[in-house]
Amino acid sequence: MQLPEKVEIIEVCPRDGLQNIKTPIPTEVKIAIIDQLVDCGFNWIEATSFVHPRAIPQMADAAEVLTTVKARHGSKVGFIALAPNLFGAKRAIEAGADAITFVASASEKHNLENTRQTIEQSIAAFAEVCKIKADRKVRLAIATAFDCPFAGAVAPAQVVKLIEAGLAAGADEFLLADTIGTASPRQMDALLSLVRVKYPQLSFILHIHDTQGMGLANVLTALNFGVTRFEGSAFGLGGCPFAPGAAGNIATEDLVNMLHKLGVDTGLDYEKIIQVAHFIEAKLGILPVGHMARVACPQQ
Repeated sequence: MQLPEKVEIIEVCPRDGLQNIKTPIPTEVKIAIIDQLVDCGFNWIEATSFVHPRAIPQMADAAEVLTTVKARHGSKVGFIALAPNLFGAKRAIEAGADAITFVASASEKHNLENTRQTIEQSIAAFAEVCKIKADRKVRLAIATAFDCPFAGAVAPAQVVKLIEAGLAAGADEFLLADTIGTASPRQMDALLSLVRVKYPQLSFILHIHDTQGMGLANVLTALNFGVTRFEGSAFGLGGCPFAPGAAGNIATEDLVNMLHKLGVDTGLDYEKIIQVAHFIEAKLGILPVGHMARVACPQQ
């Protein structure tokens, strides 16, 4: 194995982890989860999503969550907000987001289901976001980069087309998402062997769901391609409301446990991440999705 010395993990539980939960979560609980995540040592936390509340009711308090955590922790952590369109991006900027994740799918069908726009319309909106970003990072998240719940396997060439469009528009970073968590290490190998050679100047971020239990195997495959940035979700929460069958993200505690046992530094406090997982368990009254939160007992 050719492993890097250090890996960066971006925490997405407050957005991707919570958005799929149907029971309303009090705003103060969301903020308390972020408060605890800040103490774990993350450089970046995806705090919320600026989507229409009719589409994802759980994110209706996005502005309040973001402005509150920015006021408390803005000097310690960069806060990311997801936006599916120009209007959402403007709201995220107004609320003080340090970075914006703009989503476009490599699958036309999924893009229509997820954003009610064609891929061409999404990229046009993304270009407008890049014009107003000022000193914020703008990340183009390429959803369904491997498989689509409606159209099946996605050709790597489709992902390349979006990368080209994103570069032309002014993207700062690119995120490759296994949105429905069905990608295999073979698919990961096929895509990364193409884009890592074609775009050696880009530091891709991987967002991997764990529907079929291959999340960590896909991370290991990506590590051997020199990928050093991954998104994880505390407690293994997550899922896409517009991708039938999608389960949660890789549990951050599972990812950190594996990396530390491989001798890869994350800069994160594993014990504090476990404490956050048990805090989520207690506050939301749900069972852990990942492995390590089940086997590591909370501190008394």
